[in-house]
Amino acid sequence: MIDHLSIQVDDFDAASSFYDAVLEPLGYRRVMDFPGAIGYGSEFPGFWIGTATDPIPNRQTHIAFHAKDRAAVDAFQAAAVAAGAEVLHEARLWPEYHPGYYGAFVRDPDGNNVEAVHHTFG
Repeated sequence: MIDHLSIQVDDFDAASSFYDAVLEPLGYRRVMDFPGAIGYGSEFPGFWIGTATDPIPNRQTHIAFHAKDRAAVDAFQAAAVAAGAEVLHEARLWPEYHPGYYGAFVRDPDGNNVEAVHHTFG
């Protein structure tokens, strides 16, 4: 189980604006805010962004956020587009993962592959 995930970002203002926009439709918000670091979640921070502290070039990371329903996935994609994000894969069913896997994939300001996904089983 993952307790929390943190990524370093090159442009803190661009990243915080992006994540503020795309996480809101999924029901997540800033729950902790420090100079150079923000923790997002519903009650406790499960996802953090922080100002890059080392010169290692950015490597693409894949981050998938849980969405409560398909409408939230669609709203995530719309918020990402409004924030200027590249859409990697439009919101759709991905039966190759499992029959009820509905996800959208976008690129954040640092080049990471960010997804919102809703799982329907049964």
